[in-house]
Order: sequence, then structure tokens, then C-alpha cells
Amino acid sequence: MNSSVRFTRWTLALAASLALSHGALAQGAVDIGQSIPTAEAVAEGLFPEDACEELKRAGFKCMGFKPAVRYSLPATSFRIGSAELPDQLKKQLEVFAEVLKARRGSNRVVRIEGHADASGSTEVNMSLSQRRAEAVRDYLVSLGADPAMLAPVGVGSNAPKNNRDPFAAENRRVEIGRAVPPS
Repeated sequence: MNSSVRFTRWTLALAASLALSHGALAQGAVDIGQSIPTAEAVAEGLFPEDACEELKRAGFKCMGFKPAVRYSLPATSFRIGSAELPDQLKKQLEVFAEVLKARRGSNRVVRIEGHADASGSTEVNMSLSQRRAEAVRDYLVSLGADPAMLAPVGVGSNAPKNNRDPFAAENRRVEIGRAVPPS
């Protein structure tokens, strides 16, 4: 592919990603609901600096890149008290695994954040949310993702998606995004 076609493709992807990331900043995470994202969209969201590297390889100067996106997978994915991965979530995770496999050994870290609604005690919700994050990690690893890249973290019911109803189904979810390096 010649560099002008690559630059045009990158410019269009960047514009779409900026619109997507603007929504992510306003809401904290991009909610992909029940849809299956493309591998390209996931890669651009989790690893936006790769577009800069592609520009540099094509002979262009990169003036920076957008912040990484955090994805909320799907709104009502888990049953109450369960860490079992529903089929729709597995389909979404297959796309994430494809992207992560391509970056094996890259020393990058992706945070998998498990969440719970307020139906259990603090201790139960912390344990359940950790099990949800670990179930996602284990599934991604079974599909070929590098376990060293995955950081599962349970946050209990401390960060509800629906603040008005802490018992709402959309609070039982997993979010995937780049881990912030220590400062």
C-alpha cells in the first residue's frame, strides 16, 4: 500500500477514533453493548500509538496520538452472582484476543476490570468482580493472548455504570483498557 493511501486511511481512522474517544471521555468508557467490534477498532482504541509508528514507517512525522480507549463489555453480560462468560461476551472477547495475540511479548499491559452491582456485600462483590476479571483473562489466554499482558482487577460495586440504580444489570460488566504505567 503506498504512503498516501495509508495516510488517508489513517486520517479517516483517526477522525472516527477521535469521535469515539470523545464519547469515551464523556462517559468514562466506550459501551459496545451487544455489538461485535472490529479488530481494527479495538487495536486503534487500545493501542493508539501504533498509528503513529505506522506513520513514521511511511515517512511522515507523528505529532501525537489520541488517548487509549476503555471498552465496557456488554451492558448486561453477567447474571447476578455469576462469573460465567455469556456467549455474546465470548464473541466480543474473540476480537480482543485477535488484537492481543498480535502484540504478544510487547511488554504492554491491558487492564481487565471486573464490576458488580450492589446486590451483595462489599466483600462478596469484590470477590465476584475479581472472578469476572479473571474469567475474561483466562478466556483471552485460551484464545492465544499473552497472560503477561493482562492485569485482571476487581473493583466490586464501587464504580457503577448506573449511579441512579446500584442494583441495575448494566453494573455487572467487564471493562478492558490500557493499564496506566506507574508515575
